[in-house]
Amino acid sequence: MSNPVHAHSTLGALLERATTLLDTAQLAYGHGTTNARDEAAWLTLWSLGLPLDSDLSALEDRPVNHDEQARVLALIERRIATRQPAAYLTREAWLQGVPFYVDERVIIPRSFLAELIANADGAESIDPWLGEHTRRVLDLCTGNGSLAVLAALAWPDVTVDAADISPDALAVARINVDKHGLQERIRLIESDGWANVPDRYDLILCNPPYVSRARMAALPPEYRAEPVISLDGGLSGSNDGMDFVRHLLDHALEHMNGHAVLVLEIGNEREHFEHAFPTLLAYWPETTSGEGPVLLLTREALQDWQATRQRSGGAA
Repeated sequence: MSNPVHAHSTLGALLERATTLLDTAQLAYGHGTTNARDEAAWLTLWSLGLPLDSDLSALEDRPVNHDEQARVLALIERRIATRQPAAYLTREAWLQGVPFYVDERVIIPRSFLAELIANADGAESIDPWLGEHTRRVLDLCTGNGSLAVLAALAWPDVTVDAADISPDALAVARINVDKHGLQERIRLIESDGWANVPDRYDLILCNPPYVSRARMAALPPEYRAEPVISLDGGLSGSNDGMDFVRHLLDHALEHMNGHAVLVLEIGNEREHFEHAFPTLLAYWPETTSGEGPVLLLTREALQDWQATRQRSGGAA
């Protein structure tokens, strides 16, 4: 790919070039941006060392010299050539306005759970299900630790356990816990599901692998660049992507205090969830993507479901 550097250019003109290059390459988005223009702005501002929330209209006429153009275009070319998500190239991702370190050891944070924690515009808060009793929080399948960090920032009185099966992911989570100065309030635990999770909690957050077999087969390269263990919900053999979710729900009550709730992300797999757990009464809070990506389960709902399963011989 050849993109000659112009002798004289402005940030606005450079941004237009970057947008055209990305758009022509027909890339996939969804790791922090949803379109070529926003991705070009992100990579351009990052390359130039400018704040990512800069007012682009105020910077349109800013001159960019030869070296700055070359730096931006080289990053754009790398994005196109590798089909890696931009966050892996910048080693940075933002979630609800909070920066996190990321690399290829972890999935790039984009959870709808973050909206509910941070009371984002267009999303429902889970605060009505919490209270003075909410002191212990678990982030299961923590990945880079972003939800654990957001929970600790949102609720200053809680302590958080952040568990993951991957030592590599926990190494990245450690970077983020330290980055935000939360070492005293967030404990990292290496655990295969519930195996090494020692306690009971008032709030359990979980963004597990849940992608079904059909959707895994259709993923574009940007998503295939992420750790498969973080996405594939059929690693134990299922087609519906609910392998980990079955494990999660089978043992959740053993780790829930009296008024605890479990908040679970299942993305586009609501139909598979409801087919797998037809008698489980879930509440579906509103997100910026509508109802469906996230569900909330009370301890009472899980108890009723378990009782129904026992009466029906385990199928519920």
